[in-house]
Formats: sequence, C-alpha cells, structure tokens
Amino acid sequence: MSDSTTIMWFRQDLRLRDNPALREACRGSNVIAVYIYDDINPGSHEMGAASKWWLHHSLASLNSSLDNKLHILKGDPAVIIDQLIKKFDANEVVWNRCYEPWQVKRDKQIKSLLKNNDIAVQSFNGSLLWEPWEIMNKAGSPYKVFTPYYRKGCLQAHEPRAVVDAPRHYSYLYDADCDSGLNSLALLPDIKWYSQFSNRWQPGEEGAAKNLSHFLSEPIQSYKEARDVPDKKGTSFLSPHLHFGEISAHQVWYATLNKFNGSIDNPDVDSYLSELGWREFSHYLLYHFPSLPEKNFNSKFNQFHWRNKSQDLTDWQNGMTGVPMVDAGMRELWQTGYMHNRVRMIVGSYLVKNLMTHWHQGEAWFWDCLLDADLAANSASWQWVAGSGADASPFFRIFNPVTQGEKFDPKGAYVREYCPELKDLPDKYIHKPWEAPEHILRDAGITLGKDYPHPLVDLKESRQAALDAYSAAKDAHQESE
Repeated sequence: MSDSTTIMWFRQDLRLRDNPALREACRGSNVIAVYIYDDINPGSHEMGAASKWWLHHSLASLNSSLDNKLHILKGDPAVIIDQLIKKFDANEVVWNRCYEPWQVKRDKQIKSLLKNNDIAVQSFNGSLLWEPWEIMNKAGSPYKVFTPYYRKGCLQAHEPRAVVDAPRHYSYLYDADCDSGLNSLALLPDIKWYSQFSNRWQPGEEGAAKNLSHFLSEPIQSYKEARDVPDKKGTSFLSPHLHFGEISAHQVWYATLNKFNGSIDNPDVDSYLSELGWREFSHYLLYHFPSLPEKNFNSKFNQFHWRNKSQDLTDWQNGMTGVPMVDAGMRELWQTGYMHNRVRMIVGSYLVKNLMTHWHQGEAWFWDCLLDADLAANSASWQWVAGSGADASPFFRIFNPVTQGEKFDPKGAYVREYCPELKDLPDKYIHKPWEAPEHILRDAGITLGKDYPHPLVDLKESRQAALDAYSAAKDAHQESE
C-alpha cells in the first residue's frame, strides 16, 4: 500500500470537472472514491422521493465516470469513514463543503474526530460563489435584503474562484467488499410516478453540460423576458444539476460571462447571473439563520390564523383547485418533477393567501416532488411568497392567478398542455372557465364540477379574507410585544 491514500467523500458535488476536493485528492498516490447516503443525521430533511430518483441516476453517471470504482454506502458517515480509513490505511480525507445546518454540524464533528486521530482533513468550496461568512454589511452583520447583498456585498467583494480542470492523473483504489452498490440505497420508490422524468431529464455531469450549452446557444439572449413565460423553454433548467453538484455555480458563472466577452452589462446576462445570486442568498440566509425552514423569519406571522383545510391542500396537490393556472402548475410538478419559476410564485401565493394554508404544507409537498428540492431555496422561497421571509414579497402582494395567466400565458398554451380537458375553451375563458357562458362550456365539452372542478374559493373574497387575517395578526403581534 502506498504511503499516501486519500478518501474523496463525494456529497453534493457529483462531478469530475471543477471539483476542488477531487483535484486535491488526486495529487496523492491513491484515491478512495466514496458516496455515503446519510440516513442518520438529516432528521426531517431526508431527501424527498423525486430527489432520490435524480440521485439514483446521478450516482450511476458518476460511477461510470470513475470506471465503476465509486464505493456506494449507506449509514453514518463518521462510522463509515473510520472503517474505510482502517481498511485502506488512508491518511487523509477530503470533501467539498455543504451548508445545511445539519450538514455543518455533522461535518464539524467528523473533522474534529479525524484530527484527533491524526488524519489529515481538508474541505473546499465546490458549491457557492461566495462563502456565507465572507459577505457582511458595514455593521458586520448578515444582509437581510437581496439587492444590497448581491450588488454591494457579493459583486464588490471579489470574483468567484476560478474553475479547475478535472484531474488528469489519478489512481482509484477499489474494494468490492466496501461497496454495497447503488441498488442497496433503494432510492427508487415502488410507485413509479416518476416514469415521465427520464423523457425530460438527463441526470449527471453530461446532462448538465448539455443543458448549459443549449441555454447559452440561444435562450439566454432573451432570458429577461422569456424567463416569465411558462410555455417557452426560456430558462436554463440547471437547478437540479446545481443542487446535486453535477455542475458548479462557478462553471455556469464563467461560461455565461465568457459567452458575452466577460461583460455583465447585457440585461439578459445580468438578469440570469442575479438568479445565481438569489441561489447564493438562499444559502446565505440558511447559514446565518438556521431556523429558516421551521420558523417565520418575520415573527409577526406567528400570530397569523391559518385555515389549514385538509381537502383544500389535497385539491391543490392534485391540481384540482378549479383555477387553471394553479392546476397546470401542480400537474407540471407531478408529471415532470419541475415547475416553472413564475408558476411557483402563483401556486404558492394561491395556497398561502387564497386558501390560507400554512407555507409549511407547500414547502413539504415541493420537497417531496421537486427534482431540484433544496432546503435553502425551498424554505427561503416559500417564506418569500408567504410574506414572512427575508426581503419577502409584501403579504398584500397576492398573485391573481387569472391576471397572471392572461399576462404570461395569453394564448393558454401552458394551461392546455397540463389541463387538456380545457383545451377547447376560447382564449378568453381559458384562465377563468367559471365565467364562460353555458354554451361555450358545452361546445368545449366541459361540465364544471364534472369534467373540471368549480373553484375552491372566490378569488376576490379569499384575497380580502387573507388581508383581514394579516391585519389581525399584526395587531396581535403588537399587543404581545
């Protein structure tokens, strides 16, 4: 056995290119590549079903890239890493940092154990453009508003680190006795509701590179406007690839800038890069405010009276609210594991404000169904749309799903794709079938309450009820102070 053997612990960095930890590991003589599915430490934040589907295929792709020498194991990483160190007589462990609170706590403990046992350990930034502890306001406190965080904090701090090449020289050691195999993780559920995912997605480093290349070839040139039109392919579709680390934010950042000669002045480029900034901001908030997934960032919402009607939640989940733009979004989610960002705001606002259902319920459903489910982005985004988060949309900004549909899906192409029972309705009524005259509904083959549901709530009345509840919550909060 060589004097130098390094364990490369893959986590949310399932790639070879721009992988700082892997590059460091390959400087030594031998590398033990391992992925550990941690079912001990996440608690309530264990992966949802859609994410497990993606992880299964992403690990298969990574293993192929590593000449089938990836050790795939399940359990407590602290225990498993110790076993691997003894088995291979390893003297170093490296990984790329993760930022969820439970991950930070676990990794600190493991790092301490390794150092106490005279094992070298190094961690690297393979995920974020700016480390959360690097960006602070003039008072030395974390930013709570996106624009100054991004424009004054990030962009004026330093450029993101350079992209590093994939290792060219390496020697991966492999022992079948230390590999339980991909199927041992049992990531694919018995109910194959994900059967359509593979028609749209290619998990893995190659799929990520293809998506980026396609996006930069044309869609980015009209990104600022096209990103809001749900029936267009105007976005990058990189979010699940970024979450699992099949591509790094650094690769995306510099590839985008290089496409436009290093300039951020183009409005479409600036708009897209600022979306990467929002991703950073979500992780930043979760790092500095680790209770974000559980507690309202704005405490006045602790006094809010939620209706939380279980049947409303079920109908929302099933895309049967009677509001076409909402239903189309929820069906897109179920069928593809994805939902257009504009529509995410619409369905979120409808659940929280029109149905007055706690944002926790929406967050939990998205966590299970989204391929790009990410604790930071999911909790920050749901708090944003609920009005309770940092730099959140004001509570009184209640998205009207009819006017949103008429503005961003004027011909009803998106609704017709996911609510085909409405496909023969004229454009005038595609977003509000309850207003269509009886003969129009009859000609379209629709009987409301049979072929398509009546709306769960009146949009105008439910909006006012939400505003009244918010006013009462503010008053109650003031009285409690």
